[in-house]
Amino acid sequence: MLAAAGTVVRLPSVPLQVSASSPRQLGTASPRQLNAPQRLVYVGTGSPRQLSPSQQGSTSTWTVKAVVTIRRKRHPSPSERLTEQVDTLSDAAGQKVLLQLVSTDVDPRTGTGRRSSRVAVRDWSEKASIVADKVQYTAEFKLSNWFGLPGAITIVNNHQNELFVETIALQGLPIGSIYFSCYTWVQSKFQDPQERVFFTNQPYLPSETPQGLKDLREQSKASFRGNGKGTRKSWESIYDYDVYNDIGNPDKGEEFSRPIIGGNGELPYPRRCRTGRLPTKADGNAESVLEMGQNYYVPRDESFQERKQETFIGKTLKGVVHQLLPSLGKSLKEGHEDFDSFQEIDRLYEEGIKLRNFEGENEVLRAMKMGEVTKKMQETLNNASNLLQYAQPDILSKDRFAWLRDDEFGRQMLAGANPVQIQRLQEFPPKSALDPAVFGDPLSALKPDHLAGRLEGLSVEDAIEQGKLFLLDYHDAFLPFVSHVNALEGRKMYASRTILFHTRSGSLVPLAIELSLPGQKRVFTPGLDASSYWLWQLAKAHVSSNDAGFHQLVNHWLRSHAVVEPYVLATKRQLSSMHPLFAFLQPHFRYTLEINASARQLLINADGVIENCFTPGPFALQMSSAAYSSMWRFDQESLPADLVKRGMAVEDASQPNGIKLVIEDYPYASDGLLMWDAIKTWVDEYVSLYYKDAKSVEEDFELQAWWEEIRTVGHADKKDEAWWPNLKTPENLKGVLTTIVWVVSGFHAAVNFGQYAYGGYVPNRPCITRRLIPEEGTEAYQEFLQNPEKFFMSTLPNQLQATTTMSVVDTLSSHSPDEEYLGERAQTNWTKDGDAKDAFKRFSLQMGAIEHMIAHRNHDPSLRNRNGAGVIPYELLCPSSRPGRTARGVPNSVSI
Repeated sequence: MLAAAGTVVRLPSVPLQVSASSPRQLGTASPRQLNAPQRLVYVGTGSPRQLSPSQQGSTSTWTVKAVVTIRRKRHPSPSERLTEQVDTLSDAAGQKVLLQLVSTDVDPRTGTGRRSSRVAVRDWSEKASIVADKVQYTAEFKLSNWFGLPGAITIVNNHQNELFVETIALQGLPIGSIYFSCYTWVQSKFQDPQERVFFTNQPYLPSETPQGLKDLREQSKASFRGNGKGTRKSWESIYDYDVYNDIGNPDKGEEFSRPIIGGNGELPYPRRCRTGRLPTKADGNAESVLEMGQNYYVPRDESFQERKQETFIGKTLKGVVHQLLPSLGKSLKEGHEDFDSFQEIDRLYEEGIKLRNFEGENEVLRAMKMGEVTKKMQETLNNASNLLQYAQPDILSKDRFAWLRDDEFGRQMLAGANPVQIQRLQEFPPKSALDPAVFGDPLSALKPDHLAGRLEGLSVEDAIEQGKLFLLDYHDAFLPFVSHVNALEGRKMYASRTILFHTRSGSLVPLAIELSLPGQKRVFTPGLDASSYWLWQLAKAHVSSNDAGFHQLVNHWLRSHAVVEPYVLATKRQLSSMHPLFAFLQPHFRYTLEINASARQLLINADGVIENCFTPGPFALQMSSAAYSSMWRFDQESLPADLVKRGMAVEDASQPNGIKLVIEDYPYASDGLLMWDAIKTWVDEYVSLYYKDAKSVEEDFELQAWWEEIRTVGHADKKDEAWWPNLKTPENLKGVLTTIVWVVSGFHAAVNFGQYAYGGYVPNRPCITRRLIPEEGTEAYQEFLQNPEKFFMSTLPNQLQATTTMSVVDTLSSHSPDEEYLGERAQTNWTKDGDAKDAFKRFSLQMGAIEHMIAHRNHDPSLRNRNGAGVIPYELLCPSSRPGRTARGVPNSVSI
């Protein structure tokens, strides 16, 4: 990943010419405090001091040592090991890694920053035998006092292997040490002949850039920008935009073709990172699909580090196995039929699934050429006696029958895997916004009689007025796709509406469910007899399936993955690493491009996990596009705005965050507001260090280009919307940054890390429904009456769909050992600005305080939605977590 304050630069062979002028006075003050330009030179040791005119004629030099920290690969390939040996020999022979310093002062001969002599990194061959993840090397510079202050350092890698450079520290300067926070790959000059340049961790707004670094600042940004042409190579760090034209695979067959998502009015979508792969043979507009085991391009510094990659592969072994089960034969039932009973589902956690030994059965694996993954898979299965066993999901941990209760169904709308969809009912009956000429009567079939007697003495009107009725509405999102999906084999779905009531005791319980097909609406209510009870459970299963599909495609993938990708691309393309906002944003974009690329290859692609295991099937991305078109607005992605939009909060100036929750015991919202306020304070303090007024925001051309590109290129299909915030004042900027940080941290954590806790038990959250609810007088209804449990099981996902989904959500719900959580930064010297570091320390302390507050809430018996008999405590927004699947922890970024 790119450094928080240091970035790779590719320099052209001819340096840009800039006019020379006197540099600023350089000291320990930040750029915003530097005013009058003065020359400063250094002699002796200690703090810098200005020399008198009589002293300026003398020339002195001092020795400056560069300490370079290189991170070694933990598991280099055989070819890389061989190349390491060659590099060791060639280094001893003089083919070394070379460094050069660039001054903040201009060299009048070149019009660019003064350059030191190139010096070699020492002791490479001597340290070749050291066994360590990180090794430090040194180099020495001889600098004249007229060189000025080093502001950048170049690297030429004359070895054949790429190097991961973490940091470079300059020691021996009169002003103390200077740090370059790199954290990037430096390619061999045989791969990339251009020298690489890193800037110090001193942030500068564009107008404050030292004269000697101005040309490099512009070149650094240009070096990351693609031109929309060419196939990207794995070692490159080029950032460019494209539409979603690689979801389908028409070369595999017409049934695997998918429409291009984004770039047209019918299917709008955010842009993704361009890879430039060749088109398919069957369709010149579709980008070719790589085979399993081949990686989609992401810029080199965006790829997973080894520790993350190993964990990600390890966690997805089960998912890969389950995708291969049809080819592996009879490990599951022939045809992968239904579960016979609830007890059979329970055995997934108690006994596991016995797989046949892979000896003689791994032809498919060998054909996929998955190398080390295949080996690890076989070892994993063999060591476990070919047994795949699932951990017990949290929903079963305290009360194995909790999922059946209506109050638990409602509680999960406030504290479950998808707590961001529930809204307050404000008109009855609900009304559709779809075209009535196409979709019929827009009014719901729900009537007051369906709710009568269960509103604790209130009329429907009074319950609405008092904010006691709530709505889970998937009618408009699903109805346009219902006929298409139901025409597919093994898939049946409705478009649902669910009315819920907030009781005096604090529970949120469903009162009525409307399930719609084109031209048909059915309403279900809780029954008092056996038949109506089971019909009610079937209706809840269809609602839960709607909720699971919409959650995965819209609230999870779209709102916290796809829409974020343009933020990452624009930041690398438009903000110099010298920019204070670059250092601020970098932790929040770590690994996002890589995980999104993996999703395009494994999850949201044609015939991928989402299409195979979630009800919308091949129409999944079209449904996500429709939601982007009709629902997504940047200005409503902030937590307070979202809560107000859904009617779950009302504006209240007396409250710290300006809103008051309608349901105070709404764990996602109440914990989320704690986090939102902390993020908002941190953003406010940081932005205020660099932007004092509207002029400073408007005249920051890098900042303006960044926001312009996000809106008009990254989200080009919505570029003309009037709701985009202007970026004219510091307050505008604070609002934009707070929203971005919230989305990639708190919001993503809330909709991601609870997936296995609730979706790991299939009956609680079925990813797919395969049968409609039978009507009286039909043969299916008689089948239902004879064995309602068996009919219920035949509605749920089959064994293969269920176990595949369980494996995937287990992976998605897990934290990597190298995760960085909100309030943490692995890079110690991410900035030289002491005020910024102090503000971050306060933010970090606030995260700790929030964790204690959430723990206290989870032990408060008055909060029924997070405490009580069989109730799972709400910890998804606890800032920290241990590695693995914990249903808690808020990473800095969308990293899984």
